[in-house]
Formats: sequence, C-alpha cells, structure tokens
Amino acid sequence: MAQHFLLSAAARTLNLKEIYKAGEQAAYETFLRLRWPETNGEAVCPDCGCCDVYAITTRRRFKCAACLKQFSVTSGTIFASRKLSFVDLLAAICLFVNGTKGRSAIQFSREMNVQYKTAWVMAHKLREAMQDEVDGLKVGGEVEVDGMHTGGHIRPANLAEDRIDRRLAENQTGTRRVVIAIRARKGRTLTFVTKSEAEGVQLVKRNVMPGTVVFADEARHWDILSRAYVTKRIDHKKAYSLDGAHTNNAESFFSRLRRMVRGQHHFVSPKYLHQYATHAAWLEDHRMKSNGALCYRLLRNSLAAPISRDFKGYWQRKAA
Repeated sequence: MAQHFLLSAAARTLNLKEIYKAGEQAAYETFLRLRWPETNGEAVCPDCGCCDVYAITTRRRFKCAACLKQFSVTSGTIFASRKLSFVDLLAAICLFVNGTKGRSAIQFSREMNVQYKTAWVMAHKLREAMQDEVDGLKVGGEVEVDGMHTGGHIRPANLAEDRIDRRLAENQTGTRRVVIAIRARKGRTLTFVTKSEAEGVQLVKRNVMPGTVVFADEARHWDILSRAYVTKRIDHKKAYSLDGAHTNNAESFFSRLRRMVRGQHHFVSPKYLHQYATHAAWLEDHRMKSNGALCYRLLRNSLAAPISRDFKGYWQRKAA
C-alpha cells in the first residue's frame, strides 16, 4: 500500500529548528522577498509606489526618496507595529499551519512564550489573511452545498423537576448558528455563517456561477436552486452517495471544523465563528501541500493584507 502524502518527507519541508538555526537576518530576508516579490525583495514605498528608496540599516527601515516617508517591511500590513522579532513571527506562522485541526490560543501562547492576548489577536489576524484568498471569489463546475448547525447548547439543570424543554423557541439562547459551506469539487470552499440553513439559497445564487451543477441534500429549501442551476440531490435517509450525487466533500470540511471547535477551542463565540470556519476551509483546501508551502503562502497573504480594522488595538479598545 502506497504511503499517504501527508506521512511522507515531502509534506515536511519546514521546521522550527531550521527557522531558528537560520536566524533573524534570514527570516527578515524572507519577509522582504515575500512582501516585494516583483523586485526580488527590493523595497517599494507603500505610500507612493516609488522604487527609489534607501535603507536605514541600523533600524531595518527604509526612507522613500520621493515622499520622504519612512516605512518597514511590515508597514501597512497585519504585522504593523509588531513587537516580535522576524524569526519569532515566521516560527509562529509555521506552528499555526502545522495545526491540522487548528491551534488554541492558550497552546499558541505557550509555544510562542507570549501573553494569551497576543496569541489570540495574532491567530485572528492570520485567519483574516486566509479569508483574503477567497474574498469575492465565485465557484463553478460541480459544487456541493450544505449547512452545519453549531452552538446554542443549553445545559440541562441538575434536578429533573427543574429541567426545561430545550426544543422550544422561548428556551433557546439565540447563539445557535449555521455554517454554510459552498465547496467546489475541484476548487475552493466558501464559508458563511447564518442563523438558518435556508439563507444558503441566496448565498449560492451570489457566489456560484451560472451553468454550475449543484449537489445538495434532501432539505426542502434547496428545491428553489433548480430554477437557476442543474441540481442533483441525495436523500441521506436512503444513501450517502448515489449515482455520483453526494455532499461528502462538504461533510469532510464540517468534520474538520467540528474537531477544531470541540477538540481545540471547546467554545467559539458566534461573533467570530466565521473566522474559524475560514481557517478550517483554508486547511481543507490546501491539505495536500507541504507545511513549508503553507507557511510561506500564509506569510505572503499576511504581508499583502491591510492593517486589521477589527484586531489592531483590540484589547486596548476592550479595556477602554
């Protein structure tokens, strides 16, 4: 029996020992190459786009000859105003992508030797960079759509006489959400968080190209998709796959997301559920790439991503 790719040496192309052995300067040069690949790591002013800059080597900064503004390799990115060294940032990204079922903030903070708050914010910034890959993307070909209910668990009271009927609407917490997955069989996974699975119908219409074959389960709200797409349905009461009709790829993503939430994070706020879904989808879509390729891909995305509106100064705003 052939060895699975993820068990082979080809899947392990980067490790912490190599990162720290190469040192701070090598990590810095990696940041330069991935921030400005068009100029092979030569700095370009992020404000005016001028290539005529000179380096302030003592501070690892640059000054533009045109607009006279100073900047660094992380200026204007999610790593702006960073305090960690470049080698620590590269190692943190390596650790983050190595977690095939995600990485909890408390584990991340221990491995990086930083405060929990630092690890939590960095993890969410990296998830934002993952989301940038699919922003505005539409999928086509053969697409599966399905929903996964999560959250809103009501813990039953200890005494039987004090327990309530948790199925009734008036006894719900209001925190139950549905993760909608729109997954192309030979493409990417788009994720959305809604309050009901029926909202996925409009999401499909906005994010799936015309002429696509859409696969869905037996839920009645998907019936309307047949007006705009060729649809193939699978009744899970009869089979999980029948004549090529199935939603197994979407279910595979849900399996990873469930394990991420239950096994790593234990609790995910509905406010940030979409980021964890994005993280799971990114790992699922790139599961057959080496960890080195994933690390550099995420670093490239992070250096192309703008300053995070949600997470820059997050804890300072919370304190205020």
